[in-house]
Amino acid sequence: MRKLVIVVTAIAVALVLAAFAIALSGHIPTNANAIPPKLEIRIATAALDAAMNHHAPRVRNPIEPTDRNLIAGMKVYTANCSMCHGTLDMKESPLTHSFYPPVPQLILDPLDDPEWRTNYVIRTGVRYTGMPAWSGSLSEQDIWKVTAFLSHVDTLPAEARQYWSDAFGVDPPQRGSQRGPAKENMQHK
Repeated sequence: MRKLVIVVTAIAVALVLAAFAIALSGHIPTNANAIPPKLEIRIATAALDAAMNHHAPRVRNPIEPTDRNLIAGMKVYTANCSMCHGTLDMKESPLTHSFYPPVPQLILDPLDDPEWRTNYVIRTGVRYTGMPAWSGSLSEQDIWKVTAFLSHVDTLPAEARQYWSDAFGVDPPQRGSQRGPAKENMQHK
């Protein structure tokens, strides 16, 4: 039994050392325009989900999802987020596949995350993805407004929907309607 434990431990140490050797040898690609391997996606996604669940406080959005606040959130999104995450004229960002991993297109494929998680991502950013921490650039109030907007992209009330249509010349997405090409493009690449 003792020999088995020693052998299993030695194999585990050898695998860890081999992984470090491969990583430090320069054989792992670093280009941002590559498609991540499925194993990397699974591991990174699981690690991100676990970190968010562990670190993000489950706080309630103090901003009510009124037309006025959602329109304000829409404006914050347009000024700060749309270049990477897609514009309100329902077009994919030209930068989406310039990042590694590809940037989520939040208008074409609205989030289904709880607001506490969306707020945490906006406020603190996500390491190694290009997603900055906006807490140093946006007020807490603006972060919550854009959080509310992103949480209601496909369930906006009438006045906010009308503002979107008037300002951007297209109707906003509606829950249950056909999603845009971003999700399909991500799955087929």
